[in-house]
Amino acid sequence: MSSEANAKPDFDVVVVGAGMAGLYMLHRLRGEGLSAVALESADDVGGTWYWNRYPGARCDIQSLDYQYTFDPELEKDWEWSEKYATQPEILRYLQHVAERYDLRRDIRFETRVEGATWDDDANVWRIKTSGKDGSGEVTGRHYVMATGCLSKPKEPEIRGADDFRGEVYVTGRWPHEGVDFTGKKVAVIGTGSSAIQSIPLIAEQAQEMTVFQRTANYSMPAGNGPVPEGKKARIAADRDAYREEARWSQAGVPVNAPEEGVMQLEEEERQRRFERAWSKGELMAAGEEFNDLLTSAESNEAWCEYIRSRIREVVDDPETAELLSPRGYHFSTKRPCLDTNYFQTFNRDHVRLVDLHAQPIAKITENGIDFGDESAEFDAIVYATGFDAMTGAIVAVDIEGRDGMTLKEKWNAGPRTYLGLTAVGFPNFFMVTGPGSPSVLSNMVISIEQHIDWITDCVAHLRDQGFERIEPTQTAEDSWGVHVNDCADITLFPKTASWYMGANVPGKPRVFLPYVGGVGTYREACDKVVEDGYLGFELSGPGKEQCNDGIVNRLQPDVTMMLQMMAEAEAPPIESLPPEVAREAMAALAEMNPPGPEVGEIQDGTFPGADGDLEYRLYRPKSEGPHAIVLYFHGGGWVLGSHDSDDPLCRDLCDRTDSLVVSANYRHAPEHRFPAAPDDAWAALQWVAANAESLGGDAGQLSVAGWSAGGNLAAGVCQRARDEGGPEIQGQLLITPVTDCDMTRASYTENAEGYVLTAGLMRWFWDHYADEDQRSDPKASPLRAESLAGLPPAAIFTCEFDPLRDEGDAYAAALANAGVPVQHVPCRGHIHTSLGAVDAILSGASLREEMAKALRGFQKALATA
Repeated sequence: MSSEANAKPDFDVVVVGAGMAGLYMLHRLRGEGLSAVALESADDVGGTWYWNRYPGARCDIQSLDYQYTFDPELEKDWEWSEKYATQPEILRYLQHVAERYDLRRDIRFETRVEGATWDDDANVWRIKTSGKDGSGEVTGRHYVMATGCLSKPKEPEIRGADDFRGEVYVTGRWPHEGVDFTGKKVAVIGTGSSAIQSIPLIAEQAQEMTVFQRTANYSMPAGNGPVPEGKKARIAADRDAYREEARWSQAGVPVNAPEEGVMQLEEEERQRRFERAWSKGELMAAGEEFNDLLTSAESNEAWCEYIRSRIREVVDDPETAELLSPRGYHFSTKRPCLDTNYFQTFNRDHVRLVDLHAQPIAKITENGIDFGDESAEFDAIVYATGFDAMTGAIVAVDIEGRDGMTLKEKWNAGPRTYLGLTAVGFPNFFMVTGPGSPSVLSNMVISIEQHIDWITDCVAHLRDQGFERIEPTQTAEDSWGVHVNDCADITLFPKTASWYMGANVPGKPRVFLPYVGGVGTYREACDKVVEDGYLGFELSGPGKEQCNDGIVNRLQPDVTMMLQMMAEAEAPPIESLPPEVAREAMAALAEMNPPGPEVGEIQDGTFPGADGDLEYRLYRPKSEGPHAIVLYFHGGGWVLGSHDSDDPLCRDLCDRTDSLVVSANYRHAPEHRFPAAPDDAWAALQWVAANAESLGGDAGQLSVAGWSAGGNLAAGVCQRARDEGGPEIQGQLLITPVTDCDMTRASYTENAEGYVLTAGLMRWFWDHYADEDQRSDPKASPLRAESLAGLPPAAIFTCEFDPLRDEGDAYAAALANAGVPVQHVPCRGHIHTSLGAVDAILSGASLREEMAKALRGFQKALATA
């Protein structure tokens, strides 16, 4: 499309939608002196709360939290009547906001957007509209979709749906005048949120009600009533602090951060907390009691069974109670619900529950529904079948960006965004709470305000700096998608086919849509993008361009959390401590670590070291032996640690490999400097090989492994065994190993500070361990061996944010060049200490499985040979 270059558009910003997002968007833009118009298909404001008028429609976030926070005077001006406000009250609130800030004058009601096209020559969006005033076009420098995450109802996909001659209702498009079901036979299809809210009220009117359920849903009693006085008092005491805490919280509501997991507690205390969470009547109540409901399947299942027990208490008929008890997916991985007498409704004589797994719907007929081997007549059918969530309303309109590509085409394999706000190929285009943002996993009002503040500030910045367009880079968009998946992958969410995954819409790609990293973490990322000069964006204007390509989140999300917790603890740097004090500190930290999996047996003993007896700990699998053996050497820079300091990792390796793991101690510096440690490691190898049978192992299946300094020792004994003709070693697992004394590599500069193992700490280790003239000895620096040929196969794991990364990479490359089979695994987003943090750094679990697979591979290779 050719146009006059830099043509002045009708508006600075064109906004689609006049719901909660659209209203605040207009208010903020006006405050910045930017011209704007909102296009709204309804005849009034409200968005989702304009359309969703089904019986019982309410918010499931408390009213005092589900409101705008940008203006303290607005909060004083509005009084909520209930703990959870109903749809009519929320709509009145939004109408009040529109009146208070005179927003309707910038809204074109009963106007539908038919399509939007980016004009690359003029740097404007051309939006085609239709409505009460006919068809037309409006242009804007920027285009904002404020259409809501749950605003496009999912059409019923049931054979014969169009044949029914009775009354048909969809919960997401309920008649504004209401519906009277008195004396009618009503079918409700679906048992999600809208069904759970509406079924009890429809049942009060209907003569007969049949509920068709495919999947039972987790729901808790809302305990609705007046606004809680305690919450009112808390906000009144310090309103600003409360709202600020919400903005940096996990879900946009201030909650307590629990320290215990479900299974850490005794049964009596666990049940007491379950009861307390249940009685609160809040979606996030269980998350205030336990810290692992979304990461531990065992803990989640314990809470699920408690919910089922409460359903069985309420529902009279045991068969119906069982059908209403959710199974087969984890709590919260589908949107849980709050209800008022939902389960009690099925005790009514005129209410029937149909299990669609046992009696699937064959078709809708003119007079009713054929299901299983039955045919039933109905006067009305209510479809409570949900929404095409998060992406549906956005791609429902043809949005054509650069080079003629539509957003729907771009998202054919799943939505790709940067920050859930923008997309490559679509300049000056913004989404409010789009896919890749916290959105539906948060208090939407907090997320809406944050998004709109960011968008408005961005548009104002472009204007003030003389830029006319902004677009994310491909690197930024790709990396954000990786980060969103990293966050999801350490939770239980992706294990469930839910609308969070797009699984409720046939043909929709199965990808995790929202950002589960948390509202506060997300806000921090968005702020960092701005602080770093719009990191990940290209900006351009007349005679000027700016591109600050990069990645905003490179660490694994749980590694980031661990580093934040450590920073908050303000512990002194290890290198500032004497060795004996550092050992005490590390031992105390080790006591706080999760223990790792159970194994068959653990035994402690001693073996003859190079200069006296040393300790070992043996981990025996649960299966019958003899087992392959893994001789393990602990980390700690040759100064810290012991035979049991890497206990969780040794348990994990034992459990995953079904191997006997022997963790051997060695003498530590500075009391015993180089070469004490490698000499003891060599003694341990000889002893284990000679005593394999008595230990319950197979000497013919002996591998070595080690982390950090332990990896250094494992590499060293492999070289010595080669040079001295045995013992035979089948493979070596080197986890973030020390392989060289050269500290001038780039990773020592890039990762010098902030990632637990610092450049300064490595100097401290080396200074305690070996003299300068000793450090080039291959026993201290295995990379400096005259030859690496003939060594056992190796698996080497190096971490992205580790001073030792480059020397580990170099050792892997050198082994490969020497003809040694090498599996080199770069661990993206990890730090030196994260791979061994079993059950603490969940993102390391897949990497530990790779380690176990490598060890099993060494054994398999021997068996094959």
